[in-house]
Parts: sequence; structure tokens; C-alpha cells
Amino acid sequence: MPFSFDALRRRPDLEGPDLVAVDAADRLILDESAAARADLPVGALVVIGDTHGALTLASANSGARGIRVHQDELLGERALAANAADAGLDDAFTSLPLDDELLRGARVVLMRLPRSLRALADAAGLIALHADPGVQVFAGGRIKHMTVAMNDVLRRHFDRVDVSHARQKSRVLLARGPHDGAVPVPEEAQIDGIRIRAFGGAFAGASIDIGTRLLLAHLPAPRGDEAIDLACGTGVVAAALASRHPALHVLACDQSAVAVASARATAAANGVADRVRVERDDVLGARPDASSSFIALNPPFHAGAALADGLAPRMFADAARVLRPGGELWTVWNSALQYRPALERIVGPTRQVARDRKFTVTVSTRR
Repeated sequence: MPFSFDALRRRPDLEGPDLVAVDAADRLILDESAAARADLPVGALVVIGDTHGALTLASANSGARGIRVHQDELLGERALAANAADAGLDDAFTSLPLDDELLRGARVVLMRLPRSLRALADAAGLIALHADPGVQVFAGGRIKHMTVAMNDVLRRHFDRVDVSHARQKSRVLLARGPHDGAVPVPEEAQIDGIRIRAFGGAFAGASIDIGTRLLLAHLPAPRGDEAIDLACGTGVVAAALASRHPALHVLACDQSAVAVASARATAAANGVADRVRVERDDVLGARPDASSSFIALNPPFHAGAALADGLAPRMFADAARVLRPGGELWTVWNSALQYRPALERIVGPTRQVARDRKFTVTVSTRR
């Protein structure tokens, strides 16, 4: 089918009435950048943070080729690939990590503004370091998620930052004149004996969120010599397990590229990189059935900026698939979400291990 905004879907990401594949900010970025994108050479356009492919595929539909794309979330990459296949545009782009190869010589960059200022600083520094000196950066988002501090971050790396008129509660920042390029450096902290390394945009940054702290206080020694840290974030749980149990090997996985980079840095900082393997994966898609006896999980409950109650049950289901009979899923969750019935139904018998004013820790045993 030909490209159409109306045909864009989020799958395999969560879909629902309040979860959209394209929004007003995407449309405004495309409109503001239309003149700059006209007649670009092959390979001169870069797209960062395209949620499900709107920016990339609309640009490809207008004739751009050799588009280089970075999406932090693996599900976003897969949604872009699926939408591109539907539109016959799967040869127009390449998905890449956020690095020099992505940005070298770029003349136009389209970017969805991240909510994290440090994530914006990391991207802006790399653009300024590797892009063409005449690069134009069109960075847009929903006004409710934008702050004046975003302008300040861009001004640290660009001579000029202009602001578009607002349209449909969206706005675009146009940055030109790159200078003071920089390679991202993780934020560092040491908390409760764990050295944490976090690149911009990683959940909780270089800290331990209160849910993870409660989970860590109650995790037992896993049976056997392996464990999984599912939705690992910065890898705090994986590093703690490996540090506490010197014979243990841990798989840490997350669909976020910045989480994976942070978890690898955290494992290295704690001297356990030889026993913590970090992978970017959609839940536990690369793991075979009935292959693990111990999984720890602090599940997210947002899809982007929207609350999404389907995220955690999807993780529970894949954990149940991967657990051997008698294997354990240790989960921490906001008590208001009342996940225990879902855990009982999807995984197996579930008991409460700990509870404080906000969070609950449970262990579910695979039937």
C-alpha cells in the first residue's frame, strides 16, 4: 500500500485508542523541515527518536534516500520496519546506534525531543561533533513536555536556536551553527555499594529508584548459577546480584538502547562484566522456553508519556514462558496497580514478600 499517515501502526508495540503512531509534533517537524529536506543528497538526512516511523517514512515518501535512523526503543525500530514494508519503503533507510556513523556529514537532522535534558545533551553533542558544519536540526515535541531548558541545552552546542510558532500544542526548535561537539559520558554515582553508570535518558539516571531499592533488599540467592534481570534499566539489579553471588551469571535485558549502554557501563564499573551479559531484546524474545529458574523484574508502566496497563502483563507472560516449572519471578510494583491477580493467573502462585507505603514485592512460582 502507498505511504499514508492513516496507515501507520504501532505494532509490535502496544496499540490502543490513546496510543498513536503519529501526532501533531511529527507533522510540524515535517512541515518546518520541508524546504531543508528538498533535494538533499543520498545519506544527508538523519532521524533521531522517530517513535514509529512517521518522520522517516514521510521523508522517504518525499524522495529522501539513504536516511539514517536512530530509535532508542527496539519496538519502535520494529514498528518502523513493519510500516516501511507496508508502504514499500523498506530500502529507504538504515537503523543505526547513536554514534558517529549515524551522524557523520548529516545536513538535516529531524528529532523528537526527548523528555530527559541529559538525553538531549548527549544527542546534541554528537550532532555538533560529527554533522556537516551547515547542519540544520529540527527538534520538536508536544509543548506540555517541552521546557525552556531545552533551548539552553541546544545553545551549548549550536550558535543559533530559533523557535517555531505553536501548532496543535506542538512546537519545533531549529538549531544551526554546531560547535563544542562532545561524546556522551555516563553520569556516575555509588549507592549502597553499587557503582551506577547512566547515559542520558536511562530510567532513574545514576540513582536507585525506591521500587528497585525495596526489591534489592529482599532478593534471595538464586538457585543455580544463572539469573535474569528483565527490563534492566541501568543494570543495578544485575550488578548487585553478580556482586553478591560470585558464581552467578546474569542476563540483563532491555529494549532501550540507552539502558543497554548504561547497564554495560554499570557492570564494568562493578567489576562483573565477565558475568553480566547485557542484551537489547523485546522482553525475553531471544530466550528459549523453560530455560531459567530466576527472573527479577521492576516493570515499566508508561508507553512514552502515556500510562499503559498492558506493559507489565506482557512481561509477566514472557517471564512465565521462559521460567522452568518451579522457577521464580521476583517482581516489585506500585501497590496501586494491584498486579497480584495478574501474576497469579499468568505465572503461578504468588505471595507477598514485602510492602512499604508505595511498593509491593512479590514472588511468583511457575506452575
